[in-house]
Amino acid sequence: CLNSVSGYAVSSKIEPFYKGGKVQISQDEQYIFCTCGPRVNILQIDTGKIIHSIEQDDQEDITSFSLSPDDEILVTASRALLLKQWDWKQEKCTRSWRAIHNVPVASMTFDCTSTLLATGGCDGTIKLWDVVKQYCTHNLKGSSGVVHLVEFHPDISRLQLFSSSVDCGIRIWDLRTSKCICVLESHYSAVTSLAFSPDGQTLISSGRDKICSVWDLKKKAVKRTVPVYEAVEGVVVLPGKSDYSQMGVKGEGLHFVTAGSKGVLRVWDSSSARCVFTQTLPDAPALNTEEADLDPRSLMHLLPMPQSNRLATVTAEHNILIYQMPALTVQQQFVGYNDDILDVKFLGKDDTHIVVATNSSQLKVFELATNSCQILYGHTDTILSIDVFRKGSMFASCAKDKSLRLWKMDLKSGHVHCVAQGSGHSNAVGSVACSRLKKGFLVSGSQDCTIKMWDLPDPLPDVGCEPVLMTARLTERAHDKDVNSVTISPNDKLLASGSQDRTAKLWSLADMSLLGIFRGHSRGVWCVQFSPVDQVLATASADGSIKIWSIQEFSCLRTFEGHDASVLKVIFVSRGTQLVSSGSDGLVKLWTIKTNECVKTFDAHQDKVWALHGSSKDDLMVTGSADSTITLWKECEMKQSKLCFVLHVIHAIINEDGIQELEKTLLKLRQDQKESVLRFSVVWNTNSRSCLDAQAVLQVLLTHLSPEEILQYQGTRTHLEGLIPYTERHMQRIGRLLQASMFLDYMWQKINMAESMDLVLSVVDGKFLFKLIV
Repeated sequence: CLNSVSGYAVSSKIEPFYKGGKVQISQDEQYIFCTCGPRVNILQIDTGKIIHSIEQDDQEDITSFSLSPDDEILVTASRALLLKQWDWKQEKCTRSWRAIHNVPVASMTFDCTSTLLATGGCDGTIKLWDVVKQYCTHNLKGSSGVVHLVEFHPDISRLQLFSSSVDCGIRIWDLRTSKCICVLESHYSAVTSLAFSPDGQTLISSGRDKICSVWDLKKKAVKRTVPVYEAVEGVVVLPGKSDYSQMGVKGEGLHFVTAGSKGVLRVWDSSSARCVFTQTLPDAPALNTEEADLDPRSLMHLLPMPQSNRLATVTAEHNILIYQMPALTVQQQFVGYNDDILDVKFLGKDDTHIVVATNSSQLKVFELATNSCQILYGHTDTILSIDVFRKGSMFASCAKDKSLRLWKMDLKSGHVHCVAQGSGHSNAVGSVACSRLKKGFLVSGSQDCTIKMWDLPDPLPDVGCEPVLMTARLTERAHDKDVNSVTISPNDKLLASGSQDRTAKLWSLADMSLLGIFRGHSRGVWCVQFSPVDQVLATASADGSIKIWSIQEFSCLRTFEGHDASVLKVIFVSRGTQLVSSGSDGLVKLWTIKTNECVKTFDAHQDKVWALHGSSKDDLMVTGSADSTITLWKECEMKQSKLCFVLHVIHAIINEDGIQELEKTLLKLRQDQKESVLRFSVVWNTNSRSCLDAQAVLQVLLTHLSPEEILQYQGTRTHLEGLIPYTERHMQRIGRLLQASMFLDYMWQKINMAESMDLVLSVVDGKFLFKLIV
């Protein structure tokens, strides 16, 4: 053990917080509430951070929720047919009761006084609840099928509730008599949204039948039908006081905004039924009208933010966009669900951003300070790899669409645009590498087994101009199977490639001539990486190992083993003295090259860790996984002299005197010393070399100390929870070894039982030979 070694601690995470369903914005417009399975996540708009997460104890999915207009009460409904009332700021359930509905609640809303709550069920009934006096006030029957929409009239003196179900009608309920006084019929498919005019005399309804209906609530009749030519999911009435001339609004007539399947915000004049303004999603190519209903950019919700004169939309791929009116410019964008993270790189002069490739054709650029995101369109199939130029303002991407693209960031605004694109590979492009010294060239590796060198255009086009085309200067058939990884040396003179054919190769970038082959892995090579200081190359393989190679003699200098599955990425850190690796086992490991030792194992992901990158200052690290989580790590110094000394003492006692002597020694310790040993054991347990000593200590402490005594120790719960995943991994490894040993024992017995065979050892030409003689 070293006195001080580099380690990493989790600095922040970008996790999935929305996977579809209802979204609501608080009245003060500071928070976004959204469902994610059994949780309601609460996102702070200014910081982009999840500040609260309200979770069902029974882990049942939340089917609907509603926040009261005074922002004090949150009520959730789950598949368990329970309604729960929450003090969401304390994440505390204050009350729960049976919903009375026979099936789950599909919709829910509060009245403007925050006292009445309406719930619409899948059984066709509507219940009203007094949340202050805590009883059911109304049971409204008559709807057909699922009641998916309930809304109170904004004028509470009217005591009216509006609802819609699968029969496509809009029912108006008089709460004084508990009767339906009218059914507004105009739509031929599901009604998706209702919006009231400021004076409460006009209602606008939207539907998936591609129309909006403008209703006169006095006459309870349609004033005008507006054909919008898309399935509309949300409608918002523009307030009459502000100046919306930039949005085509002229005069004082009623205007409204629609959002729907084409991914388009449009402003309509209710009196003339004309569209007066259209705003598309930022930097997005035009949608094909015929395929628009299937496009992931379709808008699923439209929410007003009247205090700040903004609008919020939610897309089908779970992105939340906030527009500033009247220009309808995108102010913020949050990604609710990332899918599998395939690659991630730091971006910007001081690593202020990260660019992420997920299991989609769009790139996502996150600002780390706010988690606000810019989505980049261009590729037409899944993006597989990203690499960044040295100064961090330009990067390249490659994808399954057989192309690669060059992108440039405006360092002042943070806006990213595509400046060049190239194609020429005959199969998916799996890896791309940028030159290190100058922004001069790119190298790509493909599943067509070739590598290509591309010169960058000079000069690069300005913002708003079309991307220029790049052509490959050199092409070389490099491997017998897919090229998984390419990387360029720090001096721009060498190129390394790793392939599914189990080899890595070294090339001269001057003429793309082959300099040598690295052989030794038993399965495909997933990643190759040059050391920033030494003449060595690191390779990571599906055989679970990492190897360090001399690039002069092409010999293997060191092998690191510790992952239980494929090693997917490897990088050099600590000025080339250490390695960080990530694997299919969901683990990230820190290795010291000189001692060949795994210093620390980090367990922050639940699935394959495909993405791994270090910052330019070598003090930050970012990982991305198939569990849809991006983790930002900060370097920290772990003082381990005391930790290592105690481990050596424990190891010596076990080896020389046995477990009984260890038991006597540990039980003589003071409580604070036992607490320290327990804490040390959690750290030892993360390493396969010291896990047996850790387990011996744990056996003694857990056997002889009562649960009450252990729980008095500071942080005991956290320590014990940290033991579980690593102990399970150790048990799995022991199980595999036990199976292998039983197989060897079985084979040995079969050999001994073979009466007709003799095993003869002979010497031929100085070499040992085994002969089977029948």
